[in-house]
Amino acid sequence: MRLPDLEAWAIFASVVEHKSFSAAADAIGLSKATVSKAITRLEAHLGQSLFHRTSRRLALTEAGKPLAEHAARILTEARLAEESANDAASAPTGRVRLAAPMSFGVKNVAPLLAEFLAAHPGIEVDLHLSDARVDIVAEGFDIALRIAELPDSSLRARRLCTIRTHIVAAPRYLKANGTPTHPAQLGEHKLFGYSNVVGPWRFHGPGGAEVSVRVHGPLTANSGEAIMPALVAGLGIARLPDFIIETCLASGALTTILCDWAPAPIGLHLLTPPSPLRPARVEALIEFLTRRLRDPLPA
Repeated sequence: MRLPDLEAWAIFASVVEHKSFSAAADAIGLSKATVSKAITRLEAHLGQSLFHRTSRRLALTEAGKPLAEHAARILTEARLAEESANDAASAPTGRVRLAAPMSFGVKNVAPLLAEFLAAHPGIEVDLHLSDARVDIVAEGFDIALRIAELPDSSLRARRLCTIRTHIVAAPRYLKANGTPTHPAQLGEHKLFGYSNVVGPWRFHGPGGAEVSVRVHGPLTANSGEAIMPALVAGLGIARLPDFIIETCLASGALTTILCDWAPAPIGLHLLTPPSPLRPARVEALIEFLTRRLRDPLPA
């Protein structure tokens, strides 16, 4: 049985990552000629071209695109195996890339990192805050926190806690438009869409009643913070998590409505790439975040 050319696969993954032969050669400490020969060797073995090459541009062929994903996994698994072996003999060190939603990350994750870094002086955390749904594997994240009901995927996921959401509006909006007393009445109002919560708003009410409401209105955003100015200005009604609206609720700028009808809860999940192999530094941050965020967050 012929063994796979693991060196060529690893070099292929590096070329894809760095988008050029020269940059890949510099990153892995080889000559450009060695990198080129490895790619040529792999193409000959596979019987198909992996790249379109011009003097100015390097792009994957259609055949190369799915193979690039396999190559990235091969390289990642090899790196993790080496790191796991090294970690066993020393305290965790190195960088962990962590992705989290913007508002939640600023208010609930960033304050915890000071404690984590003090306890693990050899670990660095690269915190990426965005309400966009990142591709964990393609963008090279070790951990992602996500507030959503998750579709099936190859990612490893654990539910940490439930995020409470509320239906809120400014008092001036309710004075001008009336206060809904049943979710079905929301269809008569301007609703702001929070695209991190996909689909209709679902409610559980008295006696086990369930109601779904289709969201339509003048503003939809993938950031709850972006909805807040229009909401406080009295231009509509929104469903938002408590960590975004708690200050405005306390000040009276917003008020909750439909309190007898609980919106369906949203889970806070911790996601990692599919491989079960993880460096000790990543395991340390996973254990810390799980321990500190697994209980319901304060209102």
